[in-house]
Amino acid sequence: MKTVAQLLAQKPDKHVHTVSPETTVLEAVSLMSEKNVGALPVLRNNELVGIVSERDYARKIVLKGRSSFATSVCAIMTEAVVIILPVQTIRDCMALMTEHRLRHLPVMHNGQLVGLLSIGDLIKETIAEQAALIHQLECYIRGE
Repeated sequence: MKTVAQLLAQKPDKHVHTVSPETTVLEAVSLMSEKNVGALPVLRNNELVGIVSERDYARKIVLKGRSSFATSVCAIMTEAVVIILPVQTIRDCMALMTEHRLRHLPVMHNGQLVGLLSIGDLIKETIAEQAALIHQLECYIRGE
């Protein structure tokens, strides 16, 4: 099973898009739309202080009738961020996401944000690993 570092290395876009706590919700949602991502880590002075997602927007802005123009990300972000380390495995990520009902995991190394994994990243890799294993087993059975 691959590690988080190996999975991050194979991602085509290695840049992690972030926002500050003072960013307006409208700016954050616009960035998510532009970059086709579902969440953005929130950094203050290069320190991870939260994460804001489309789910936060839907539940804390739309459903409560708040203004995305006048509300800052810090008002709706999740502050208790569950993180993952580069040495951990995809299985570790899946367990954390299931346990905490998450769709995104920031990857931290030496106190710095080095990546962001989505549930889609993990499912794609899991399917690829299973397909490779099935192929190996089929070759073994056929004596190849």
